[in-house]
This record gives sequence, C-alpha cells and structure tokens, in this order.
Amino acid sequence: MSADHPPGLDPDRLRALLDRERPGLVSGPLTGRLIEGGRSNLTYAVSDGTSKWVVRRPPLGHVLATAHDMRREHRVISALHPTDVPVPRPVLLCEDEEVLGAPFYVMEYVEGTPYRTADQLAPLGAERTRDAVLSLVDTLVELHAVDPGEVGLADFGRPEGFLDRQLRRWGKQLDASRNRDLAGIDELHAALGRSLPASPAPTVVHGDYRLDNVLIGTDDRIEAILDWEMSTLGDPLTDLGLLVMYSQPLGMADSPVSTTAEAPGHPAPRELIERYAARSGRDVSDVNWYTAFAWFKLAVILEGIHYRYTLGQTVGRGFDRIGDLVPVFINHGLTTLQEG
Repeated sequence: MSADHPPGLDPDRLRALLDRERPGLVSGPLTGRLIEGGRSNLTYAVSDGTSKWVVRRPPLGHVLATAHDMRREHRVISALHPTDVPVPRPVLLCEDEEVLGAPFYVMEYVEGTPYRTADQLAPLGAERTRDAVLSLVDTLVELHAVDPGEVGLADFGRPEGFLDRQLRRWGKQLDASRNRDLAGIDELHAALGRSLPASPAPTVVHGDYRLDNVLIGTDDRIEAILDWEMSTLGDPLTDLGLLVMYSQPLGMADSPVSTTAEAPGHPAPRELIERYAARSGRDVSDVNWYTAFAWFKLAVILEGIHYRYTLGQTVGRGFDRIGDLVPVFINHGLTTLQEG
C-alpha cells in the first residue's frame, strides 16, 4: 500500500472516471488519504495538487446496503446545495462497483474544523464557543425550513408513524445486543412508547446533528453539514432532542464519548431550545420526550458497541469503558422524561 493509495480508494481509476464524466475538472495525478474510517462510511480527501475533493464510500467488506446508501447521501446534498443550508457541492455519484469496489460519491472539499470535544473548543474562548453552538441551532432551523417537495425530496422518507417506527427500530437494536441486565432501559423504552408526542409537519431530518458533524470556518460560521447517512423525512424535533442531549454534561471524567457541553461559554440546553423555538416558530413543549429518546437511542448504540467489545470484535482505546456509560445514559433518559 503506497502513501497515496489508502485501502478502498484507487486514485488512477477515480481519475479515469472523473476525466470521462467531468472533463477538465482534474489537472494532474490524484493522491488520496483517509480522513475518517471505521464502521461508518469511509471518507477520503483527494487532490490533484491544486484542487481538493472528498470521496465517500461504504466501509470495506460492508454488507448492509441500506445503512451505507451512497445514493441517499448524494441525493440529499444535491437537493440542499441550492438552498441556504450549507452542504458541500456534489460533483458525481458512481454506482458502478467496478471503479472502487462499492458505490461512492465525490463532493467538493470544504475547509473547516469539526469540534469533537470541550478541550478542542477551549482555545476559541467562551464567546466564540457560544457563537459557534448558537449558529448550530440557527443552521438546524434553516434545514427544517426547507420544503422537501420544493427541492425534490417529497419521497425521501415515510414521515407517517415516524416516531413509533423509530422507537420500535431502536428497541429491536437493543434486543440484538442484550447480554447483561440493564436496569431501567426497558422502563425507559416503555415510558417513551406510552407518551409518544404528535409530530409537527415533517421536514428533512439530519438524524445525527451535532457539533462534530459540521465544519466551522475561520470566521466561526458553519461552512458545511456533513454525514447525511441517517437523513430522512420525519419529525424535526428528533434533531433538536439529539442536539439538546449532546449539550448536557455527562458528569463522567474522561468519558470515552465526547460531548462539548463542558467547554467554557457553551450555551445551556434551555437557551438552545428557546432559540430554536423562537426562530422556527415550532411548538417545543414536548422537547423533553425527544431529548429522552436521544438518551435512549445513544444508550442502545453504546450497548451495541459494548456487546461487540465483550465478543472481542472491537479493538482500540476506550472501548473497555463504554459499558460503564450505558447506565449513565439510561438514567439521564429516565430523569429527562420525568421532568417532562
């Protein structure tokens, strides 16, 4: 494996395709490096020495086609690019598996920083941190203001019964990774099911909206929202609930799951909720349900990671401590729901 040829990316084949489909775009030999890998889609930065692009493809050896649907991701950013929602400019979708061994798409490279931890935010200082997080809310309002029909996304999901399906889906995910007793998780799941709110009109939902899935530019503006693999049409308040959840301190030192809530200047959840309500005009009185659902969903995801760790299927730093986090998320979910 050469330095310019990470696994899953063949720069020469990619260039041949781009020369054929987008003549004149590339002006020299391509080199590529992996930006982000793992269970999620693989992301590469590719350059011809003057311009840069990004390639997204499913993980190597992927089997679940629906979980890594390149067409969906490419479709949503193509639909949103002409709107006020900041997304990278799409270049090309390739569903021919002969080129890279899987479907993939190419988009422009956007300069910016994904802030993952409070420590990374700290050098910005309190005021800039506050502005960055508030702009996260404002950008979410922009996304939820897009009329799906007007941008060709009327059939992008099935919003009818969305919350009920989501709850059932994550309940099944939980059952698939059960190998220990988790106090309170069934109680949380049942309580969420008993108090299902009535959803507002459906919008494009990102599905994993948080600070480290956006790129923040040097002027502290959001340059692009990334990672659209969970996007669909559904209840916009699920995005808000997740954002609120990630804005609450976990109260666990050196947690293997990062939230940016402890950064100086980070706005409190209440302020984020009120700003979203004021700017979107939506009723957010059920926000505690959506936040509790986010705690539940993350508890299930973390339990799945812990389950794979106990089977010896995951290696790396911090995985041994993921299991300890799950009860913390369950308790937060139960408390949030009771407050609601």
